[in-house]
Amino acid sequence: MPQLLLMYSSYLTQAIRCICLWKQNSSDWRNVHYTGCRDFFTTIIALLFGTIFWKLGMRRIKRQDLFNSIGSMYCSVLALGGKNAGAIQPIVAAERMVFYKERGTGMYSALPHTLAQVTIELPHNLVQALIYGVSVYAMIGFESTLTKFMWYIFFIYVTLLYFTFLGMMAVGLSPNETVAAVAVGPFYGVWNLFSGYLIPVEITFTLDRVLTQIFAAQGIPVWWRWLYWTCPVAWTMYGLYVSQFGDVQDKLESGETHEFLGVVAAVAVAVAIVFASLFAFSLKMINFQR
Repeated sequence: MPQLLLMYSSYLTQAIRCICLWKQNSSDWRNVHYTGCRDFFTTIIALLFGTIFWKLGMRRIKRQDLFNSIGSMYCSVLALGGKNAGAIQPIVAAERMVFYKERGTGMYSALPHTLAQVTIELPHNLVQALIYGVSVYAMIGFESTLTKFMWYIFFIYVTLLYFTFLGMMAVGLSPNETVAAVAVGPFYGVWNLFSGYLIPVEITFTLDRVLTQIFAAQGIPVWWRWLYWTCPVAWTMYGLYVSQFGDVQDKLESGETHEFLGVVAAVAVAVAIVFASLFAFSLKMINFQR
């Protein structure tokens, strides 16, 4: 009997999650203003940056050539990420009010609702990453290898995810979307400043059987360097830069190394998971309903 109840409970939980996911999927795809405008904005940004940075990826002779290529990555990360974080907030705020009513009637708890909202953003952001990544990668003229192209798409995709989850988290921790919009403002400013682009970062390393990383954020005061290593945009920039140029020489002038790429990818994914988890925590533990 206990096993039967456990099996029934498991099936019921799965059914509730499927219903939440189906509901969220239907709601998002019917919201043409949200999905359509976001994809349209992504296309415009891709064409704009692709033409501005046309074929810069092929130029590697001067340090300025690499700096220009990094500039294209820097602009894309902040433009697309900021748009995603802002666009998702009114959607999440509206869905939260519906969730409060449905939770009050005992339909389902916070976890299925959160999983549905987070899961449905995965394909949306993948479409965005492909729209932007395929066109811009070809227009800028980065090296035509499958590995480098996949790394480029991966970092753009994960970056879009953690910016989107940042917007969701801000709404979850705020009483309304207006407060959430103000709350994410400092994130944009700090991530922009400490991304490693406006203030260049020099990274030295030693290689043995075990890779040892010795980081020195030159140009940033010692008491602020921790902000660089907690800045997800800095990790994204490192990943994009190293995945494209890290194997061109044994050591680039600024010291980045291709062997560290796996760690960078793991950190970027971890940031997205942390923001999504905080969003789930906020819905479960905080109730702003009057």
